[in-house]
Amino acid sequence: MKNINTKLALTYWFSDPSHQKKVTASAEHSSHHFQIRAATSADLRGVAQIITESFHSQNGLWGWAFPLLRLGIYEDLKHRLLSSLPHHICLVAVNTHSNATHQLVGTVEMGVRFSDPWTQVGKSFLYLSNLAVHPEYRRHGVASQLLASCEQVSQEWGFDDLYLHVLENNYQARQLYFKLGYKVQTVESNLNIFFFRQSRHILLHKHLHLDAII
Repeated sequence: MKNINTKLALTYWFSDPSHQKKVTASAEHSSHHFQIRAATSADLRGVAQIITESFHSQNGLWGWAFPLLRLGIYEDLKHRLLSSLPHHICLVAVNTHSNATHQLVGTVEMGVRFSDPWTQVGKSFLYLSNLAVHPEYRRHGVASQLLASCEQVSQEWGFDDLYLHVLENNYQARQLYFKLGYKVQTVESNLNIFFFRQSRHILLHKHLHLDAII
């Protein structure tokens, strides 16, 4: 059976009280219906679960640590959400289908970071982190919609550039970012592989064009 592509309006609200206005962006995806909005305190447990599932396994020898990792992620999210940091937002993708088993299906954070000797991208820059999608909703355009919403927010904040890290061996994520226009900024030194046998981190960059976000 073919997926029917439909054009929907994605909506979110800024967590900053000075930006209490609705912003819309259109995106195409399959028969699933998603809404993008700013996370609230009621979303914290669901967001922590999705992030933990995406970056940590529940199986094997380290499965016992999963609840502790989830709790740590929850507390970090709670701190950031309640701190009212300037230019910081956590977005969530919500499944609006009436029969949806999982309401929260994806999340991403965006905030200002300051340059270090490795990034060397200026005094401060807008950085994306914790992009995660529920396993049952991957390959349905959720990540692309979250990233598109981040681009909208960054334009509202007056930023024209976005940065994020991806692991060198995360080929699926790299393919998505490259498809959306991200380019390699810097690559972590090979020393990390030599000493710790870990995949290198790649810093990606995208320069935003206003006419491409309308």
